[in-house]
Amino acid sequence: MTTLIWIAAALVVIGVYLSWTAGRLDRLHSRIDAARAALDAQLLRRASVAQELGTASVLDPASSIVLYQAAHAARQAEEEHREVAESELSQALRAVFAEAPQVEAVREAPGGEESLRELTEAVRRVPMARRFHNDAVRAARAVRRHRVVRWFRLAGHAPFPLAFEMDDEPPVALGDRAGH
Repeated sequence: MTTLIWIAAALVVIGVYLSWTAGRLDRLHSRIDAARAALDAQLLRRASVAQELGTASVLDPASSIVLYQAAHAARQAEEEHREVAESELSQALRAVFAEAPQVEAVREAPGGEESLRELTEAVRRVPMARRFHNDAVRAARAVRRHRVVRWFRLAGHAPFPLAFEMDDEPPVALGDRAGH
């Protein structure tokens, strides 16, 4: 009789542990979804501001075209090509705003100060949002690697979380403005 009680107690403890682990994994997946939504919002905001600047006639024609095309491509990219398109937008931003004179030219244009402020904020927030997303992915992957999670299929049918890898280095001239 005592053996049955110990077996029942062990099964209850194992069941509670499995339930707790499944709940933790579910919360981590929810955190990934929220972080991905925040990242998508920041990427969209950055592309929108860049596209606005590309059409505002405050940049030289070549810079306007480069910035507009990269921003448009980032906004229209399919999910499997999104990381590349966003990296190309980062590269275009660095090329256009590589030097302070270009930033000053935009600032002196009507509405330029506001546009630069929006772009600087968007460029600063993208790496933070990406870091939060990738941290959530890393945490979920660590839990999913445990044998117990795999053996009991505690992740259910949730897809394996993937990090969002892109070039998000800000332009030097805009990075200098971030401190102002």
